[in-house]
Amino acid sequence: MDELLNHTASRIALAASGIFFMTGLLTGIWKYLCMRQNQKTEAPYYVNTAHRAALMYAFAAQLLAVFAATGAFSDRVNTIAVIFPLLFFGIAIIHYINLGLTTESNNSIRDSADRKKDYLILNFLAVSETGGFSVLLVGFFLRLWA
Repeated sequence: MDELLNHTASRIALAASGIFFMTGLLTGIWKYLCMRQNQKTEAPYYVNTAHRAALMYAFAAQLLAVFAATGAFSDRVNTIAVIFPLLFFGIAIIHYINLGLTTESNNSIRDSADRKKDYLILNFLAVSETGGFSVLLVGFFLRLWA
């Protein structure tokens, strides 16, 4: 456990994990309240998505923390590698919550006012999340094989 708390990167990831998990719990309450008010006992599409994404990203953030704490790279490199995926995890959760509040869509790309902007953001998201974790994974294997 000390290994996780002795590195800035893993502390940031664990803090984000806690925030994402609490968001998942709170959106779960929101989902439940929506289901109680709906004749079919269903919550809006993006309320479900926000709930599930927040829970999933909470555990993904813990995985980032472990790889950051056990990698061969410096804490500075690992911190940068952790921040980008966490940033986009958070942006996604906020986006889903906003869509859940409006309940106007079940497909944010199809119903987008600016699809080019959305695709640009998704491209940054893909590069940031996979790039950040790739750095952590390479660092882990370097330490494992050293």
